[in-house]
Parts: sequence; C-alpha cells; structure tokens
Amino acid sequence: MNIFPAGRKTHTFFCSGWSFLVALGVLGLFLNACGGSGSETQKKIFRYNQLNALTSLDPAFAKSQANIWATSHLYEGLIQLDDSLRIRPCIAASWLISPDGLTYRFRLRSDVYFQNNVCFPNHTGRKVVAPDVVYSFQRLLDPAVHSPGSWVFKDRVRPDYPFVAVDDTTFELHLSQPFRPMLEILTMQYCSAVPHEAVEMYQGDFRKNPVGSGPFVFKKWLENQGLFLLKNERYFELDELGARTPYLDGVRVSFMPDRKTAYLEMMRGKIDFTSGIESSIANELLTSDGEIQPKQKDRLILVKSPYLNTEFLGINLELAQAAGSPLRMKKVRQALNYGFDRALMLRALRNGMGKPAGAGFAPRGLPSFDDQTVLGYYYDPKKARSLLAEAGFSESGAPLLITLTCNKDYADLCAFITRQWEDVGVKCSIELSESATLRERMTKGTVPFFRGSWIADYPDAESFYTVFYGKNPA
Repeated sequence: MNIFPAGRKTHTFFCSGWSFLVALGVLGLFLNACGGSGSETQKKIFRYNQLNALTSLDPAFAKSQANIWATSHLYEGLIQLDDSLRIRPCIAASWLISPDGLTYRFRLRSDVYFQNNVCFPNHTGRKVVAPDVVYSFQRLLDPAVHSPGSWVFKDRVRPDYPFVAVDDTTFELHLSQPFRPMLEILTMQYCSAVPHEAVEMYQGDFRKNPVGSGPFVFKKWLENQGLFLLKNERYFELDELGARTPYLDGVRVSFMPDRKTAYLEMMRGKIDFTSGIESSIANELLTSDGEIQPKQKDRLILVKSPYLNTEFLGINLELAQAAGSPLRMKKVRQALNYGFDRALMLRALRNGMGKPAGAGFAPRGLPSFDDQTVLGYYYDPKKARSLLAEAGFSESGAPLLITLTCNKDYADLCAFITRQWEDVGVKCSIELSESATLRERMTKGTVPFFRGSWIADYPDAESFYTVFYGKNPA
C-alpha cells in the first residue's frame, strides 16, 4: 500500500526491476520539485523515502529492500518482470530453453550501453555484450566477493563452464538439473550486468561508484542521508508510443527511519511517495476498509497492489522437542492456527491492509495462487478447543503455557492473537525483542516461538516453499 500527493495530473512512473514495481505500484505523481529558481526550467524529480539505510550500490549485494530498490534504478539484467509479474525482455531480446531444461540461450540486444564513466576509454560507456553477463554471473559465485546472492546459482549450474559467451550477442546458461523458476530468478537484481572495468578500477569502492545500464545514472550518495540519480539519456527502452524512457529527470531518495516522520514530510510537500503506513496514523489516512479517507482524497493518491509477503508465527521444532514444549505436538500447533480470527485482526488493527492467509503459505499476487483449490486454516474456536483436549490440554485441566517473541512493531497483532487464544484455553505471554536481536536469534535457532515474515525473492511459490525444505537450517 503506497501513498502519493494528489495533483492536477499524474504520469506513468517508469522504472525497471520487479522488486521496485511490486513494492511501489506503477502510478505516481511527479511534482515540479528540486527545480531551479527564476526562469530556469524546473525538473521532474521523483522523491521517495526509504526506511532502512542503504548499504551498497553493488547489485551483488542487493539483499535488502533498500539495496534492491536503489540498484533497480541503475542496473539491468537479461530479463525483467512487468507490473503483472510477467517475464519481459530487457538486455536480452529473446531466449530459448532446451527441451531437457538444462540450457538457456539468450540473444542480446545491440543497443544497450553501460553509462558513461571514467573507468572507460574517453569516459564513454561501451556496449553491453555477452562476456559481461558471464563476468557478472561468475562474480556472484566468486568466494572472494562474498556475495549474499551466490545462492541463486550455487548447486544449480553445472560445475564446468556454467556461463558461456558464444559470441558478443549470444549468452548461454547451463544448469546441472532442470529448475522451473530459473527465469524468475534471473530477474533478481543480483543478476544485473556490471562492467569489469568499473569493478577493477573502483575495487572495494565499487559499492559507492555504480556503473550500470539502467534508466538512471548515479550522481551522489550521502550515506544515511540521501541518494541522487539523474536520467540516463542513452537508456534503450521505449514506451508503447515509441517515446524514450524514463520520463523522469531524476530520483532523490531520503533515508528517514520513521514512517510517521516520512508521512509528515510528504504532507509538507518534501517527498512524493511513502510505502507502508505507520499504525498510529492509519485511521487518519484510511477507512476501516482500507480506502483513503474522504477528507484526504484531494491531497493524496492511494495505490494498492499485491505485496508478495507472508506474515507468520514460526516454531523451532528442535527446541520444542528438546524442551518438552507443548509446541512439539501437531494438534497443539493446529489448535493455534484455528484459534484466532485473521480477518478481524486485519480489519481492527490494519484498516484492511493485507489479506487473511487462508489458502496456505504462498500469498495472493502469485500466478499460482488459488484459494479455491488450496484450503488452509480458518477461525474455528470450537475446533481449536477440541484439538487441545485431544492433546491433553482442557480448560478444566492443565493449562497450556507458551511464550511468543516479537518486535514492538508487531506487538499489537501478537496481543490480539494471544487474547483470542485465551478464549480457547491457551495462556501465551509476549516477549518483546529488538528487530536485529530477534533476527539473529531466528538465524541461530535460539528462539522457540516467534513472529516472522517471508518476502518473495522471485515471483514463484517455490520461493515460499523453501521455508519448509528439511535441509534448510534455522
């Protein structure tokens, strides 16, 4: 859910990269911001806030949302996703997959250029060619780089010559075994094309000296303060009418960590966009059905689109088994699932933002989502009590005592859930933890019961089902 200031006219906001489009939506308002004074022509600068700090402009480190959004402005990969999650050409004009699913052959465009930079002769960007894709993909797997994106190819590509430049316009990817979501994975920012000249020249400083082929060119990055990008005048993509994109003259990103502060800055006209709504101001902006308040319609534009994220309560079964916790019992876990009303929780505490997860773990918005075929859990307190009784916990007998750990941002949701659990005979206390501390405990497998979330790495249900692979550590 995203909010823009309202105005007399809106424009299509062009930016490649599925992560950006899915998170932000595709409509925005371009104000005459950051322009000069007097007779100087004012520029169309899109100003948005990023809650989390940017740590790198190197796509090999595009792990966090902040890094993904920023690098999606600067770099392109072989293919991309449109705002309906359909795979579209990008640097690659076309591709073929062998009948055995092991070889992917891409034919590259001849009009894609790296942005001008001092790393090139005469400071002029050169054409992107197939050896650049080979170099970029090999770099992800290089142990010396320590890229968090190495997993996209690790154990998926064949060990000898996995990436081959047949010639300057033909690239081949060779898998060790078929993997259906491979094309979706190639749309991730990790798989962006980077020039070896820039990496070799800047070395450790490549993180703050990006050189890509995307719609915007790097201007300045003041860490923890702001990022400034300018229109790439040589960008290759045209719109449906043949006009060159992007339509913007630039992008300015601020890094205010507080959503309420960002909202106030937007209402003052200092930024054009904010993503997500802070709970303390939700009622001021939204009705109980998640629509914009009538009094705000002349000031704000609300854009809603599926966000590929599932909020969940996680249980570490190894800890539960070792401690003899009631959570080790399947019927107890099922009772907890039936024991709270997801729909009421969203209406009461999130103004209708989000959908109840009643059809399994994969969220709405994925092509494979089907709430008619896949039937998950729903609110049924009678069934919850019955399951608890079968597990040996009845309202008249021994109480079921558990502790749920969460951070302060989700304390209200967890309090709602635990109050409803009390009605079916579950006594659950809430332990608050700092976000970073909780993530570390989840990673190390030292927290038994916790609130977590899983955001899609790529738009395929397989990205969510990886949570359940037995080989995966905590």
